[in-house]
Amino acid sequence: MGLVTAQERMANDKLRQAIALEAARLMYERAESEYYTAKRKAAKRLCRRGVKPEDLPSNAEIRDQIQVFARIHEGERRTVHLFEMRMEALRIMRLVRAFRPRLIGSVMTGHVRKGSDIDIHVFADSAELITNLLESEGYQFDVQRKQIVKLEEARVFTHIHVYDRFNIEMTVYAEDKAHYVFKSSITGKPIERASIRELEELLAREYPGKNIDEELEASATVVDPFQIFRMLLLPLEEVQQSARYHPEGDALYHSLQVFELAREHRHYDEEFLLAALLHDVGKGLDPADHVRAALSALDGLITERTRFLIEHHMDAHDYRAGSLPPKLQRELARSPDFEDLMFLRELDDAGRVSGAVVGTVDEALDFIKELARQNG
Repeated sequence: MGLVTAQERMANDKLRQAIALEAARLMYERAESEYYTAKRKAAKRLCRRGVKPEDLPSNAEIRDQIQVFARIHEGERRTVHLFEMRMEALRIMRLVRAFRPRLIGSVMTGHVRKGSDIDIHVFADSAELITNLLESEGYQFDVQRKQIVKLEEARVFTHIHVYDRFNIEMTVYAEDKAHYVFKSSITGKPIERASIRELEELLAREYPGKNIDEELEASATVVDPFQIFRMLLLPLEEVQQSARYHPEGDALYHSLQVFELAREHRHYDEEFLLAALLHDVGKGLDPADHVRAALSALDGLITERTRFLIEHHMDAHDYRAGSLPPKLQRELARSPDFEDLMFLRELDDAGRVSGAVVGTVDEALDFIKELARQNG
């Protein structure tokens, strides 16, 4: 009585592995972000009779399975991506070196997956000391203060979200916590972390053929288009449109609606999604000629196809109304992207609903950024 047979133990192990695999899939595909929620949902899907808590896979087991998904779906791109993220971490850590930065998380351990951020601990008695430095260097960022309750004790954590080539989350701790041993929520053991010197040693060890300083210097000259896109999109919230044609309100809300509709129908099409999101950015620059203003601001940052869709999204309205000059009608109709242009026009007209649910600018950009990475 009460003894578990070898057969039962084998069945439990198989179920545990299956739950770990399903939970990893949910997290890799970003359907879930928390280990606990993912494993409970996976268990419910796979076992109707319920699973005892002790039979659920550990967070570490799920993390290992996530890496299997990453290797299968991303291959060599994942290796390149990890190197680029570590280099970007080194760049910003050198910038904030006065606040004793420590790299933690998946970029430190190498367990990056789709949508991973660069996580850094910094130590300062005032977050403003760090944000002032970031602002002086031209970084875009938001500050978030989040209350978390652990062991019946409420604590407020300050996060600085830096929007750069990769998203960076800095968690600010008091200066006297610089030598505190933080423990992992996954393993319960002290977290792996690296100072600037330790990260430089890691890079030299794992990428012996790379000259780190030369790589940093070369990448510093590369313009991150997503930073420019964000700078162009955010002011649209202040652009109020005609209630007759745009009952939904401001130009940003409209743009996000059009993006959501585009994602629903063309979630795989990076160029079309960018056109949907950016088609009205010129309204924040020159409302009298927003198409010309948009094309000027986006010059060199978008493909010819995306440019064509933005350039002619107003012409598509006139084409459908029959008021476009015949010569331009023929030119548009001859384009291989004509059908996509007319579909964008449909979405532009449909994205004018008061109360529609949309995501944020950063969520939209993150989606396109991740799609761009997957497409190489």
